[in-house]
Amino acid sequence: MKEITIEELKKRAEESIQLIDIRDEGSIIYGMMPGAVPISIAQFEVDLEGCLEQLNKEKSIVLYCQRGEKSRDLAERLEELGYDSYSLIGGFNAFLMDTIEQEDPEECKKRAEQSIRKKFHKQLFTPFARACKKYELIQEGDHIAVCISGGKDSMLMAKLFQEIQRHRKVQFDLTFLVMDPGYNEANRKLIESNAAKLGIPVTIFESMIFDAVDNITKNPCYLCARMRRGYLYSRAKALGCNKIALGHHYDDVIETILMGMLHGGQIQTMMPKLHSTNFEGMELIRPLYLVREEDICNWRDYNNLHFLQCACHFTETCSTCHEDGTTSSKRLETKKLIAKLKETSPYIEGNIFKSVQNVNLDTVIEYKQKGVRHNFLETYYEK
Repeated sequence: MKEITIEELKKRAEESIQLIDIRDEGSIIYGMMPGAVPISIAQFEVDLEGCLEQLNKEKSIVLYCQRGEKSRDLAERLEELGYDSYSLIGGFNAFLMDTIEQEDPEECKKRAEQSIRKKFHKQLFTPFARACKKYELIQEGDHIAVCISGGKDSMLMAKLFQEIQRHRKVQFDLTFLVMDPGYNEANRKLIESNAAKLGIPVTIFESMIFDAVDNITKNPCYLCARMRRGYLYSRAKALGCNKIALGHHYDDVIETILMGMLHGGQIQTMMPKLHSTNFEGMELIRPLYLVREEDICNWRDYNNLHFLQCACHFTETCSTCHEDGTTSSKRLETKKLIAKLKETSPYIEGNIFKSVQNVNLDTVIEYKQKGVRHNFLETYYEK
């Protein structure tokens, strides 16, 4: 099995190589290397012959996954079939790091901030500020821990907090908090580089969550998410914060509503803010609550930004850890379902969002409030 580095790849003429992205659809939506052809490793396993028809045997085949691990075995397999195949060392993450190192940090910061103030002001800053006002997310004297996972959502959230603080309508403090749950060196460096490039002064602390959930077979994502939340609350409180901010956006909200119904048999939503049940005096807020994911992606791509997707030990394709324990495949499936429904009903997303704001308890058979279950028969015979 042969491997190739990013440096060697850049030296090769494009005419002599064919670049193949073997990650799944959930990863590819976060970006691809220029000129790459998407053929997932799952496709190779299901339809090898069909995949081979897409390969140019006259060229060197360079395969890449997220971290350069899964591509090795496939490159070796193709080599046995007579292809001049290589595995890209470090995978897509190596490409990201190389891209970041080529950019001027000050210019990148300036461009990202200007785009928030001008080109994407209506799509990003306006709904961010509206959510903060509508749900009373920021109050005088707050000290908010802006929790940064390294992805596009939390990085943009940090920039929007900096922008709204610049307006000085309310006095509050910010701490940009990054938890390292056991990232490898490349992923840690990617977060640090992006933060420096965007002018976000991060405070990083370590935990060993990845190691703790490595041997868990039942709902590891759920356990990981809960442990992350606890560590973030604990460190934020120790730093004098009274709130933690997470980067869940509008699309997360409507997907959660639909997944609760389809997979959980319940009607519930992702709340814009919550009191912590385990850390007295602490709150969780979601200021991207009204911001659309498409607009976040447009901002990212406009500024040629590349962010961490996921670096957990279980999968290369987990887009984020969710409290409900749902996998990224379920969330992607729900995202596709909403997109399909939108083809015939353009208001479907707004209607899903509004559904949990227009609950008529007179037509609900049972509901829970503060942990107590109520049935419509309790008041059915009342005049």
